[in-house]
Amino acid sequence: MPSRLLKADIDVRLWSPASTPAGEPLPLLVAHDGPEYAALAGLLRFAAAQIEAGRLPRHRVALLAPGDRNEWYAANVGYARALTLAVLPALHKAVAVRGPVVGLGASLGALALMHAQRRHDTAFGGLFLQSGSFFDRRLDPQERGFARFTRVTRFVGDTLRHTLHPAPVPVTMTCGTAEENLANNRQYAAALADEGYPVRLVEVPDAHNYVAWRDAFDPALVDLLGTVWA
Repeated sequence: MPSRLLKADIDVRLWSPASTPAGEPLPLLVAHDGPEYAALAGLLRFAAAQIEAGRLPRHRVALLAPGDRNEWYAANVGYARALTLAVLPALHKAVAVRGPVVGLGASLGALALMHAQRRHDTAFGGLFLQSGSFFDRRLDPQERGFARFTRVTRFVGDTLRHTLHPAPVPVTMTCGTAEENLANNRQYAAALADEGYPVRLVEVPDAHNYVAWRDAFDPALVDLLGTVWA
């Protein structure tokens, strides 16, 4: 999908349950770092298994490739506009979507979803954010070398100071107990709760990797999707 704002294409792979016509209305899960989630965390196998077991309704998964990840996902206003005003509408044209769209992402991909939801509050009906890079100057001095550190901390600070207009949707956050991001995830979850977001933080005994993110799918992702798509 071409984006004039990014001067680049956003590559999207759309998965549906077997024998599903494009015109059949189904819920939609949109995954940042989607190809990596599919290859390294078995996201599509997980979706198929939960559908087969009757734990989740039949749904589609849009796998968004990261592109220039450190630039696009780091609280980038242009990317948030491209995602919400171009990619999501194009997906709605490609297939019939039923109910609220849910976003899934890890690390900077989680941050980018939260940033998009804060700027375009009707785009997502729920968010599943894993090990989000909610950098804070006090908690994360080790990240100061990251080129977009200031842009990220400015956005996070706006949330902590409640200077952005909140439009709460259900949010589930997961983070490993061995991660540097644990403190900033705890802080960010508390800030969202103060603004009325139905937020849940799940801490798992692992680190910042796809194995940890995969292992947190059940029951946390199942619970969130069941709540939003009910």
